[in-house]
Amino acid sequence: MPGTKPRHLGAVLALLAFAQMIIAIDYNIVFVSLPEIGRDLGFSAQNLQWVVSAYAVAFGGFLLLGGRATDLYGRKSMFILGMFLYAASSLAGGLADEPWLLIAARAVQGLGGAFLAPATLSLVTTLFAEGAERNRALAVWGGAGGSGMVLGSILGGLLTEAFGWSAVFYVNVLLAGIGLIAAFWLLPKTQRSATGGFDVLGALSGTAACTLLVFGLVQGPEKGWGAPVVLWSLLIAAVLFVIFTVAEAKVTSPLVPLRLFHNRNLSTGTVITFLFMATFGALAYFLTQLWQVVQGYSAWATGFAFVVPSGCVLIGTILGGKAATKLGTRNTLFLSLTLGVLGTIALALVIGADRPYAVLVAPLVVLSIGQGMVFTTMFAAASTGVPAEDQGIGGGIATTGQQIGGAVGLAVLIALAAAFHGTGTDTDPQQLMDGIKAATWAIAAGIGLTFLAALNLRNAPAATAITSDSDRDLTDSRT
Repeated sequence: MPGTKPRHLGAVLALLAFAQMIIAIDYNIVFVSLPEIGRDLGFSAQNLQWVVSAYAVAFGGFLLLGGRATDLYGRKSMFILGMFLYAASSLAGGLADEPWLLIAARAVQGLGGAFLAPATLSLVTTLFAEGAERNRALAVWGGAGGSGMVLGSILGGLLTEAFGWSAVFYVNVLLAGIGLIAAFWLLPKTQRSATGGFDVLGALSGTAACTLLVFGLVQGPEKGWGAPVVLWSLLIAAVLFVIFTVAEAKVTSPLVPLRLFHNRNLSTGTVITFLFMATFGALAYFLTQLWQVVQGYSAWATGFAFVVPSGCVLIGTILGGKAATKLGTRNTLFLSLTLGVLGTIALALVIGADRPYAVLVAPLVVLSIGQGMVFTTMFAAASTGVPAEDQGIGGGIATTGQQIGGAVGLAVLIALAAAFHGTGTDTDPQQLMDGIKAATWAIAAGIGLTFLAALNLRNAPAATAITSDSDRDLTDSRT
């Protein structure tokens, strides 16, 4: 039955954008702090990457579960649960005095993200009608998320320099606490949008498969792709995916309805989110290595160096929302990926150990605008045509692609850099620079591959900017 939208819809969108910014910040905020964390807590060189990887493994592994829980138990409830897990785990991370405690806290942060991300995205895609209205909302939401990926590096540098590494966790207690309180007041009460029971076998097999897949991909560059722990993780993940697929085809209320993959935009959009994080998303890691390790920037200076790309990502997300409405999602992706390829190629050509920051500004501006436009548009594409009752799991599928892509991309690029003697902070700066340059060229190639994937999208015509009364009634009924 039709209802009314929340009274403070603008404030609701601001809260959803704020939540997306927290998720994005939390992934990158520890990069600049890693050297100090390693020294302070006594991490070995081999284990330090788990400060980043524990978050990625838990986030990517539990996203399908989080997405379906959003549809089954209500978007508001899962949003609040995700925010609470972020706040509690961030406090535990700041107080950690042993490596395993910090890694455990980061894993719980990832779990919080697995519930929060699909709840946030499905609230955006159900409260705002498909077309111009949703594109504008996704531009705001994407702007917060896209800029947060780089803003995390800025905050990481400033907070580490001023207060020490624990501050990068304490700031999340404050941010998540604000989001948690605001959610009780602002978010509309949401009922379960999907019917049926909870798919226990699908939840167990799907979550375990995703977790082991990400774990194996993260461990590959460190342990070696032939190491037993890597091979067994990937093999068991493959077996569990087969079990998961068979189970989903037979149960009446599956965790992931396989019919959703008949939606070409959702399937292709998920591939694009995977490639986006494997390319654009991994670049911040290598820029941090360039500025902090090769060129000797302080943590504060490294964070400040991300101001230009951060601002340009924000501009790109706004432009992406406007362009998607006028040109369609596919054409906008073509334009934004072209900017990304050209900017990254230019960066690879000029990047060097002795090159001043000013030389990098123009390439960073171009590729960052492209990055912001892609971030907004890829989720607009992935959500197109997905029924309202499946928006939670649809968002979970697209975001799972994003998180697994981040793990795969970083693992592959680190391995590539290692082939050029470019890993580790104790290597010769020029050797490290060779690895960074090789990774940058590989990122440009990956963005080009994303362009080819986007060819499979259905281009939504401008007419979708005009929504029907039934569309609006459906949107209103979900509030």
